Amino acid sequence: MKLWQKNKTPVTENVDRFTVGDDRLWDVRLAPYDIVASKAHAQMLSQVGLLTKEEAEQLCNALDDILKIVTTDTFVIEDDFEDIHSKIEFMLTERLGDVGKKIHTARSRNDQVLTAMQLLLKDELVEIKALTKALFDTWMGLAEKYKNDLLPGYTHLQVAMPSSFGLWFSAYAESLIDDVILLNAAHKICDQNPLGSAAGYGSSFPIDRKFTTTELEFNTLKFNAVAAQMGRGKTERITASVLGSLAATLGRFSMDVCLYMSQNFNFIHFPDHLTTGSSIMPHKKNPDIFELIRGKCALIQGLANDFALLGQNLPSGYHREMQLFKGKMIEGIDSIKDCLTILNSTIKEVQIRKDIMEDSTYTYAFTVDALNELVQQGVPFRDAYKQVGQQVEEGAFVPPKKIDHTHVGSLGNLALDSIQEKFDSHF
Repeated sequence: MKLWQKNKTPVTENVDRFTVGDDRLWDVRLAPYDIVASKAHAQMLSQVGLLTKEEAEQLCNALDDILKIVTTDTFVIEDDFEDIHSKIEFMLTERLGDVGKKIHTARSRNDQVLTAMQLLLKDELVEIKALTKALFDTWMGLAEKYKNDLLPGYTHLQVAMPSSFGLWFSAYAESLIDDVILLNAAHKICDQNPLGSAAGYGSSFPIDRKFTTTELEFNTLKFNAVAAQMGRGKTERITASVLGSLAATLGRFSMDVCLYMSQNFNFIHFPDHLTTGSSIMPHKKNPDIFELIRGKCALIQGLANDFALLGQNLPSGYHREMQLFKGKMIEGIDSIKDCLTILNSTIKEVQIRKDIMEDSTYTYAFTVDALNELVQQGVPFRDAYKQVGQQVEEGAFVPPKKIDHTHVGSLGNLALDSIQEKFDSHF
């Protein structure tokens, strides 16, 4: 029976299907968190005298048993239950009778969902941070390994100046620091206990919200019950925005990889087991992994906009649209974790081309070196600029015989230590 059902008259099948949607599927992920929150709630009810110590102990023991069940691969939420909350309450009542029915005292499904979702988000953000660090470490390792291997820099997709693979890898590593800062901010937003806000207007029972805040290891609580309810959707939107920032970093890097793997650039390549072929062109080695990362990360970046539209113009209080945040949020989390994992594992096997700058295509990449040589000889910068520019126009430019490229390598060296220190200060 549904938690809100007051008699034996069920809703029609199509109404049940439409209103429940995919909740039964996604709620399996929330189940462990709902149980943890229910244990804290039962202990709190005992502390304030709404349950006896014996009743709270019975509930907690039963919840521990149920936790073992819901974390198995075979656990499902049957159609008789609209969500995990009614399923767990049924299981408690089945085991404990009237004691099981007392678990819902002084709470609502609204703050149950809020609490379970924020506990899940906290854990997932910690895991995403760990995966981000793993990728950071990989990029930094590649930056150190290839810090003196030249790579042409491009602006406007035109040949610009010499760069290095070390600078390329460490540039993306440092970009991850911005994403870690945002992940920390999202975690702080999620780290506010909404339990006890009930349906969004608090409870007339003498509950102790500070107790559950400590018990559930929240940093603080949402003091205002209405603010707690308004956090649903807003918390997901902020988290989605943060995931979008991280996705933008991964997507842009993947675009570079796709570009650099093409025959027109031919800067890098990967072993055959990391590429795919064509059904009719025997020569093809396609960067499907990186194209999919690029695509998935584009969709992740769109989540924040989806959530902004979903929650726009909603007044305070609960509205059923809020249910729609759940599945999209969990899908986005799973997707960014997959992208981080596969990108980290594949980029470790990148193979670079070391003679790129010997190609005549990149002759003009050395014009700045020639200009700088003239300046060091005492020629005013503007005159040197015009002199080299005229050589290019006349087809007479010849790169200096001895080009000091240590500025590329040393910049990489200096940056690596500083980037690592910067990352560590935020992780």
